[in-house]
Amino acid sequence: MTDLIRSACLSSYREVARSVGLPPLKMLAAVGIDSRCLDDPDIKMPTGALGRLLEASARAAKVEDFGLRLAETRSLAVLGPVGLLVCQEPTVREAMVALARYIRVHNEAMLIRMEELGDDAIVSVELHLTRPAPVRQGIELAVGVLYRVLRSLLGADWRPLVQFTHDAPADRRTHRRIFGTRVEFGRDFNGIVCRRRDLDHPVPSANPTLARYARLQLETMLARPNATMEDKVRELVRLQLPAGRCTIEHVARQLDVDRRTLHRKLAAEGRTFSDILESVRTEIATRILQSRERPLTAVADLLGFSDLSAFSRWFRARFGLSPSAWRTRLARTA
Repeated sequence: MTDLIRSACLSSYREVARSVGLPPLKMLAAVGIDSRCLDDPDIKMPTGALGRLLEASARAAKVEDFGLRLAETRSLAVLGPVGLLVCQEPTVREAMVALARYIRVHNEAMLIRMEELGDDAIVSVELHLTRPAPVRQGIELAVGVLYRVLRSLLGADWRPLVQFTHDAPADRRTHRRIFGTRVEFGRDFNGIVCRRRDLDHPVPSANPTLARYARLQLETMLARPNATMEDKVRELVRLQLPAGRCTIEHVARQLDVDRRTLHRKLAAEGRTFSDILESVRTEIATRILQSRERPLTAVADLLGFSDLSAFSRWFRARFGLSPSAWRTRLARTA
């Protein structure tokens, strides 16, 4: 099953790519990521596509630390509702427990572990991808974000030991600028080693009431059946419709599977791609048409139709009347 990640992971990608001479939109298109992901942090996209983008960007720019350069710009806000809870917990230990539990709301492929061994505490990061692929850039992005999250809770003077399983880059300047001198490569895990007593540090922004509400929201999000292939396809259909390329082949590529595999997985859930496409189009059409300010041509574009007449034929077949007549009837009954 393909895992998804919030498009907030692309925060500052445009700026970092340009800083190393890369065309950001062209890089996104090459791995099948819609450019709207740069501006909307809550679109779901395949983690595999993000990994390919980061690795391709590092190769094209000839920089080994591209993922870490992205991490350098991040704050708790990039984690959305997960970040909101983290900064409301009473201590750093409880903040890390919350982060480990709810990180899948932000990134379904990420696993965070916290261990307390003697006087030390280890917070490690793993990326579990459905297909084997290079993960160096993704790991450095994840560890860099984790470091910045912890430092925001523990203060600018906090300097832990940072470890990576991969080899050291030829140029370590970015690592030293972000982490200081205590960075080691070729180790057993990717993550951070700090003093156990650091976990007892109180979080200045803690608010029990906000923490309770944030936790309730996150529990609801975890409980959603968003691990089904149907829901992943729905996310991508909503994203791809306006681009006019919402075909089963394109969505299958986004999910890192072939068309037959996608068809088989949907069939196992009692669904077809056509069913989902029709359902999403119907949902969007009936919502958008409630506003008379949106031109019908714009609605047709939003639903991925080639022109207004194609949209009108589909709508009449679906609802038994034209879009304008449906909108008029709705206004009369309002």
